[in-house]
Amino acid sequence: MADIPVVVDIEAESFPDPWGGTTFMEILEYSPTTFFVADTGKNIAGFIAGALEDTGVEIYGHICNLAVTASWRRSGIGRDLVRRLENQFLVEGASGVQLEVRLANLPAQKFYRNIGYREVFQIAQYYANGEDAVVMMKWFRI
Repeated sequence: MADIPVVVDIEAESFPDPWGGTTFMEILEYSPTTFFVADTGKNIAGFIAGALEDTGVEIYGHICNLAVTASWRRSGIGRDLVRRLENQFLVEGASGVQLEVRLANLPAQKFYRNIGYREVFQIAQYYANGEDAVVMMKWFRI
């Protein structure tokens, strides 16, 4: 909870329609085991927020939000945060992970492809500004 103000700042720096502190507090309350920050020892450099979803057939993880502050991007922190969350999802019984990324955010799509995610479909007008989303998934081999 103490890191939420810094997480909100990183979010505002990273996205055109950022989540507010209340949203982060709600997801932390709902999914406390799947919310992580990257602490450099001097500051918080990034965060990842996830949740488990049960379809009734299987359980999968959902990366709800990931951001790294500009000065720490391309340092491996984003990859490490995703791996940490994936490991938690495995511990909690997930068979895979899904996420949504803006159709125009080609660097993010490339980042996720490089760590094993694949595009599965698009959702029209997913974001508040009407932009489409690409849904990407990664399945665990257990």
